[in-house]
Amino acid sequence: MKSMTGFGRGESRQAAGTAWVVECSSVNRKQLEVSVNLPRDLHDLETQVRNQVAAACSRGRVNVLIRSDAAETSHLPQVDEAVAAKYLENLRALAGKLGISPEISLSEIIRLPGVLAGESTPADPETAWPAIQEALAAALEQLRAMRGTEGLHLREEMETRLLSIEAHAALIAEKAPLVPEHQRQVLHQRLEQAGLPLPLDDERLLKEIALFADRTDISEELSRAASHLKQFRTYLASAEPVGRSLDFLVQEFFREFNTMGSKCNNAEIAHAVVSAKTELEKIREQVQNVE
Repeated sequence: MKSMTGFGRGESRQAAGTAWVVECSSVNRKQLEVSVNLPRDLHDLETQVRNQVAAACSRGRVNVLIRSDAAETSHLPQVDEAVAAKYLENLRALAGKLGISPEISLSEIIRLPGVLAGESTPADPETAWPAIQEALAAALEQLRAMRGTEGLHLREEMETRLLSIEAHAALIAEKAPLVPEHQRQVLHQRLEQAGLPLPLDDERLLKEIALFADRTDISEELSRAASHLKQFRTYLASAEPVGRSLDFLVQEFFREFNTMGSKCNNAEIAHAVVSAKTELEKIREQVQNVE
């Protein structure tokens, strides 16, 4: 089991000497969403980056940041200091010949032809891709390792809560058969208080209790809950992405316990149902972060 939360970082250097750094971070999402931040020269590589991320992750929002050690300066104009110095020397000499004050600002020198060279040569996607691919693979490996560690913690937590749910279900199964008998005693007591005593083996009383027992029978719900518990543990042990399956199974769990609570008019069963649903709610919150 893997979480959808993680971070990974990878580095690689291409033959020309440029070092590339890739950082991948992910958070939970129902589907896979990939956001890629590339240098503007390398936008053509976005599809390849997305495909590589999709091969490693099935769910979650994955943010990919790709930069080089020259990224901050790769698009800045270069200052030719020798040309600027020569301009300054000539302008001062001219000011002396003309007998005027040599008030020359840096902004004026910068605008003179030849002082600023054009932008540096843009990165070539085809040349840069092998190094970026290698750095991305390393970042995704770290990301998946962290997601695996987080997933292990989630699994341990959910297994503990499943044991609690199993105990509550066992208590409900123990108390459920006693509900009709309790109802028979309550009904008999009410009839006596109303001045309409009937023997406990009266046919009408037995028929009413039989109907009540049928309405409050939760054997099917208990059986399905036990099946859900077994299936849930199977999913927890799976190496495949199971987040969506677990989310659906939790909803089915809720359905069974809601039915148990509505069928059985019993304080102990109601308390056990509420406790089980509390544990299920905590599991549902954790399942939202499972890949």
